Amino acid sequence: MSWVQSVTQCVQSGGMLTSVEDLAESNFLVEHADLYTSKTSGFWIGIYRNVNGQLLWQDNSALDFVNWGEGQPSEDQLDYCVELSAFSGYWSILPCSSQKGFICKKPKIHPLLFALYFFTDAKKDKAHGHMNMWILLTLVLIILLGMGFMTYFLFKFKTQSETEREMRQHSTLLDYSRVLTGKDDENYSTDNKEKNEHSIV
Repeated sequence: MSWVQSVTQCVQSGGMLTSVEDLAESNFLVEHADLYTSKTSGFWIGIYRNVNGQLLWQDNSALDFVNWGEGQPSEDQLDYCVELSAFSGYWSILPCSSQKGFICKKPKIHPLLFALYFFTDAKKDKAHGHMNMWILLTLVLIILLGMGFMTYFLFKFKTQSETEREMRQHSTLLDYSRVLTGKDDENYSTDNKEKNEHSIV
């Protein structure tokens, strides 16, 4: 594919032509590109020259690492595009209409956003999208039910604790009042016993 067709394919798949940020990433790409050397000698990468002649990455990464082949890039080839050699990993400038393979890079997804990406990436297949929508709704329902049960049990525990505290206070008051009335009952029974003894005599 040409460089423009490669850009289009990457964008449609949710990515961009790859940027190469360091030697480790370059070695990784060459290692995997080596598997396709029977099909192509190089791959388009996402570096390009803007109208001012500056080299930029398509994904706006910093251009801190370069791996140009010998004699590359030449200043007179401003409208050319950059390929990564499948054999050496070095970069060279070619006409953008050349037919090469391409390497896309998708942005890193934060783990918490993975589910959102998973469910919104279903535009290609509507049946798959409907299935994902049901899964998403089920997950939301489970989360809401879990929160509801948690709230219920916390409320129940709180009210039960308050009820037990009130019961202990009431029990303490009853015990205290029994102690007080128990002494009065003894005095009352002693008085009654004396009255009964007087009346018998």
